[in-house]
Amino acid sequence: MSIKFNIRNLLLFTGLAVILVTSVFCNQASEKKAPQSLYLNHNDSVKYVGINTCKKCHVEIYESFIKTGMGKSFEFASRKKSAAKMDKHTVIYDRFSDFYYHPFWDKDSMKIMEFRLAGKDTIYKRVEKVEYIIGSGQHTNSHLFSTNGYLRQMPMTYYTQKGTWDLPPGFENGFNTRFNRLIGLECMTCHNSYPEFEVGAENKFAALPNGINCERCHGPGSVHVREKMAGNLVDTSKAIDYTIVNPGKLPVDLQFDVCQRCHLQGNAVLKDDKTFYDFKPGKKLSDFMTVFLPKYKGEEDKFIMASHADRLKMSQCFLKSTQLVNHEQSLRPYKQSLTCVTCHNPHISVTQTGKEVYNNACKNCHASSKSTIDCSESLEKRTKLVKNNCVKCHMPKSSTIDIPHVTTTDHFIRKPLPEKEIQATKQFLGLYAINELKPAKEIICEAYINQFEKFDNNPMLLDSAEKYVDDKSNVALNKNFDLYVRLQFCKKNYTGVLKYADRIGKDILLKRQNSIFKKSLDNKNAWTLYRIGESYSNLNQTNEAEAFYLRAVELSDQNLEFKNKLGSALVSNGKIKEAQQIFSSIIKNDPKFASALSNYGYTCLLQNNITEAELYFDKALKMDPDLEIALLNKAGVLLYSKRLNEAKIIFNRVIKKNPSNQKAKELVKQL
Repeated sequence: MSIKFNIRNLLLFTGLAVILVTSVFCNQASEKKAPQSLYLNHNDSVKYVGINTCKKCHVEIYESFIKTGMGKSFEFASRKKSAAKMDKHTVIYDRFSDFYYHPFWDKDSMKIMEFRLAGKDTIYKRVEKVEYIIGSGQHTNSHLFSTNGYLRQMPMTYYTQKGTWDLPPGFENGFNTRFNRLIGLECMTCHNSYPEFEVGAENKFAALPNGINCERCHGPGSVHVREKMAGNLVDTSKAIDYTIVNPGKLPVDLQFDVCQRCHLQGNAVLKDDKTFYDFKPGKKLSDFMTVFLPKYKGEEDKFIMASHADRLKMSQCFLKSTQLVNHEQSLRPYKQSLTCVTCHNPHISVTQTGKEVYNNACKNCHASSKSTIDCSESLEKRTKLVKNNCVKCHMPKSSTIDIPHVTTTDHFIRKPLPEKEIQATKQFLGLYAINELKPAKEIICEAYINQFEKFDNNPMLLDSAEKYVDDKSNVALNKNFDLYVRLQFCKKNYTGVLKYADRIGKDILLKRQNSIFKKSLDNKNAWTLYRIGESYSNLNQTNEAEAFYLRAVELSDQNLEFKNKLGSALVSNGKIKEAQQIFSSIIKNDPKFASALSNYGYTCLLQNNITEAELYFDKALKMDPDLEIALLNKAGVLLYSKRLNEAKIIFNRVIKKNPSNQKAKELVKQL
């Protein structure tokens, strides 16, 4: 989630508006009589034991699983883990930001250098160590770094299939966030085993495991281990062992939900009081979250990378096979239906699975004899061109719309379609819920807001969201207060935000012991308080803004952006020492937080400590050479020190990046 701030002039300093920086920032029972609630490891008291505990009894499965994409999904950066190829000439250039990037090995440490050139001279350089590599290397390796547990993505990805380096998905075409993209809980709970996350943070982790492990698909294992160690064994050929979930014994829809938890990438909306930790295999995914995707007319053949489950469920093979399932008579219902595990053994890598495995799955239904495929295509084409490979025709590989340089198998099984003209413009039909038939209107509303904030900054999405708002009654307002505030804030309707706040009552909202706001993993209530504070700030009501920022920080005390905003409000209200303490605490947690460094320098400036102010402006610019407010503050110091030529250079840097800055243009003329 991005934070959008308006930067306001706070002080006229020797003819220059010196600006404060704000953040941009084991019972046995028959399946017939046993509902899923009988799984003992669904109880919240059951603990995760880790893959090495599972290995003690299941060593053969362990040895094969760690070679799969899931087993190799996340790890410390090392030469063994990295799939990337690089040398001294490996450089990519982002023309929008005018930054070059170069990956290199420094002994056994992988590093990424960001630099800028003026002619042949390097005028800026920043080097960061890669802490983690995310991605199995089958398609990509992306790179993360950590500062005291605060996890962020780095601006280089290696695309394995093409053997090329480029900007990561979402960093292209002028959206390069450099070293500032936050990696939060939603991301890490799909791409890895469950991490230890700091409550009150957006992207701070106490511990990160290496790779997706057994318990992501089987559920927490402590009760299973205890019962097996006690000798309580179950003949799983005759009954279900309810100490652990075996997805192969689940009904088709619940088995799909195990896979869909991560292979249904999209716009996920959590249900009330649910977190990304809460879903466990064997439970119904829609009880925890609803996942939406945008739908466009004429774009049915395009898909995102992790849409395997959704695409498969569009197939007639799936739709017709599920009609044949008799759950009452089977310990393994999926055997009668087409599911993910019909073709994929999750314990074995797809790179080690021969194409005959997939073709044999097709032959189970589409064969006139044991050796002959029942196919309407000509024998010549079938045998010579595709060599009786069903997948090649009916599940063709294609590029994905969300990740560049990647092709993957389309799991929408169908007859090959004739080539058709590509539409000049896409027609957006709306968002649709993939895993829930009739989601509540509040869920749909939130989905449209998510789509606007995370994927597509189109105001029409907010208009669609507003259609699902029922704010006339106080009952509806109390229930959906966070959602309605968020919608008006996205619309930049700050007066509308404050009208909602007034209906609840400002004193009630600010009260520390109330039933409205509480700490949570998603910081939903803290974000609401922040948005109210920001609305007051945009309407120049700085005292009220400070009060709401303070409450936001109290609920989300590890959120450095919120703290930075609180410090800004304190400065606006003349509380310089208090503000300086806030900025100092941010820098202690993250010494690379550019805007906090500049803000700290500004508080020094206000206290006439010119030397220290310049020092911190320089530190900020080492992290972000284009941070406009740090540049302007630096130029103000140079003017004060009568270093006019140096000040002129700074102003020209500002104008080059922001030609609309009239104040900088005027001062250059004066100089």
